[in-house]
Amino acid sequence: MPQDDPGRPNATEAPYVPASTSLPEITVKAVVLGVLLSITLAGANAYLGLFAGMTVSASIPAAVISMAILRLFRESNILENNIVQTAASAGESLAAGVIFTIPAMIILGAWTEFNYLETTLIAALGGTMGVLFTIPLRRALIVDTPLRFPEGVATAEVLKVGDTGGAGIKYIVWASLIGAAFKFGDTGLKLWGGVFEKARYVGGSIAYFGTNLSPALVGVGYIVGLNIAVLIFIGGALNWLVAIPILAVMQGIPAEAANAAEAAGLLWSTQTRYLGVGAMVVGGFWALISVRKSLLRGISAGVEAYRRTRDGTAGAVERTERDAPMQWVGIALVVSVIPLVVLFVFFTHNIGVSLLMAAVMLVAGFLFAAVAAYMAGLVGSSNNPISGVTIATILTSSLLLVLLLGTQSLIGPAAAILIGATVACAAAIAGDNMQDLKAGRIVGATPYKQQIMQLVGVIAAAMVIAPVLTLLLKAYGIGIPTAGHPNPLAAPQATLMAAVAEGVFRGGLPWGIIGVGMLGAVGVIMLDETLKARESSFRTPVLAVAVGVYLPFQLSVAIFIGGLIAWAVKRHQKQAAAVAPADQQATLKHAADTGDRHGLLFAAGAITGEALVGILLAIPIVVAGNANVLAFWGDHTDLNYPGIILLALVLFMMYRVASGPTREVTGR
Repeated sequence: MPQDDPGRPNATEAPYVPASTSLPEITVKAVVLGVLLSITLAGANAYLGLFAGMTVSASIPAAVISMAILRLFRESNILENNIVQTAASAGESLAAGVIFTIPAMIILGAWTEFNYLETTLIAALGGTMGVLFTIPLRRALIVDTPLRFPEGVATAEVLKVGDTGGAGIKYIVWASLIGAAFKFGDTGLKLWGGVFEKARYVGGSIAYFGTNLSPALVGVGYIVGLNIAVLIFIGGALNWLVAIPILAVMQGIPAEAANAAEAAGLLWSTQTRYLGVGAMVVGGFWALISVRKSLLRGISAGVEAYRRTRDGTAGAVERTERDAPMQWVGIALVVSVIPLVVLFVFFTHNIGVSLLMAAVMLVAGFLFAAVAAYMAGLVGSSNNPISGVTIATILTSSLLLVLLLGTQSLIGPAAAILIGATVACAAAIAGDNMQDLKAGRIVGATPYKQQIMQLVGVIAAAMVIAPVLTLLLKAYGIGIPTAGHPNPLAAPQATLMAAVAEGVFRGGLPWGIIGVGMLGAVGVIMLDETLKARESSFRTPVLAVAVGVYLPFQLSVAIFIGGLIAWAVKRHQKQAAAVAPADQQATLKHAADTGDRHGLLFAAGAITGEALVGILLAIPIVVAGNANVLAFWGDHTDLNYPGIILLALVLFMMYRVASGPTREVTGR
């Protein structure tokens, strides 16, 4: 497991609001604001996801908006703001689970429109299961296992600074403005390209390099630290610098590619991406095996808490450790599954197949909710490859359904998509829920109250997601060009899901590549166990490598750069401590801790600003139906150098902010 760095918030840090202190959390204004933000963020991110293939994490933006609005009231507090962001972020996460899968039903031709009841049931009940699955996982992954949960930590820091109004808020404000300006400049005004990439043909192969010019991704890398950032980079390098060139030689350059960069992207999206899928399947099982004892302890602790409550001795459980009772979790899970079984029967007209679908959904739902929660702990919710675990679900589901229905089944691919959609919603909510619970643990929230508000946010978003999808389908079309919509929303993940489901039934999936990914994951696990036995400070959690293999290389590089900045700051602090006199060590330690906090706030601000503008840009784009609506001076996304220069300045600022207090003490 990755180890905590000194000076960074971890599982053992005392909560900001002590367990002995009770503040209002679930209030009327918090519920209303949380619901409204959940609905708004779900709609905005549904469009962005279908249009660009990615959504924007909403925890930090929701926290900032909540603080700005609740400050208008006479009474508000940090736990109330935390409750708002907990509910609000559910909207964005649920939208991701829905748009990555359910539009595949349209692409496959199984649906001609988004039926309100069916879409709402899948979204609401899938999201509900995601909340329920993470209740026993909270203790396993947040309390007992020292995972970073970078965006959860960043959200907590934003909440704490907003509550105290301390000097550190200036770092959030500066970085937020920088992140916002970057996003507005490249995505809104189109003044430069947000991705720098170079590729060329070398003989019969491809040489590629690229990086995303995003302060937010650099901020994520800074927060997760060098260990995880290196592993993500290694995973990306193995795919883009090794696997893709080898495959290009073996199979040839894709004929439809206009240039080398496009050829590399095609090989990644159609084949080598599945290396990450195979690695995630193995890594997911290993993650569950690794935390099995903590998981069982979490379930036992929940049952014990329920017993104490029933016996009138609940006071023995601290407020900050009270989860929703396990018995109620079990009942809610059964209640959630029954309507889905009915929906499956209605779709397949076969009770046996429907029961199998429900069983696969439950097992895969829990497994991949745990995997998504674990990966959120490694790289944050924004970079959590939910589509990867969904592909694994659809692969498994399709194989089982093929055995029952045969390869010529007309409903088989669509049935697999329905299972995958439910699991995707559960996994998306699980990752988001765990980072919210991490933030809650740091600020001193009550877990069961957060779990209640997560459910509120899920239901609110689920109620509006079908009308939003219907509106987008009628206005722009989705996935498939038609005479009425020759340039539809691309829906890249949903298109991939449809291809996977049909590929199992009709043939064409790269099974050999999936198998290689699985074998590679076994090798990484063996290496990590060796490092663990040697008590090495550097570890190789397999899911971090799998994430790097699965993600576009440009994202991995940007995260790696952030990790390098964190390493450079630590190196400077160690060098300063090595030469400082003994009477200066205490002052220097305080300065290093202050620098760590300032760097974290700067990183959190960069994420906040970029995410807020990313969400706000959806409004004019949707209204105008034109991604270039704000490009008043033309589309200059082919220019990268302005972005490179500006990002270099941001990196310098981040380093100076984090190392500044130490420099003040030493003068170096």
